[in-house]
Amino acid sequence: MAAKFEVYQEKKGTYRFRFKAGNGEIIAVSEPYKTKEGCKNGIEVLKDNVVKAKVEEIE
Repeated sequence: MAAKFEVYQEKKGTYRFRFKAGNGEIIAVSEPYKTKEGCKNGIEVLKDNVVKAKVEEIE
């Protein structure tokens, strides 16, 4: 199974996405978004930027 994003609506009416690994483990959960469209846009922003992200070690 491949990794995937899941978009869902909370009881409060806000939307979030979670990113799941291929084994079903939740890797990340987003902040709440007021609209489903905003939530989907958040996924696209993450997808566009994650490959450019640096890894920094903080000691």
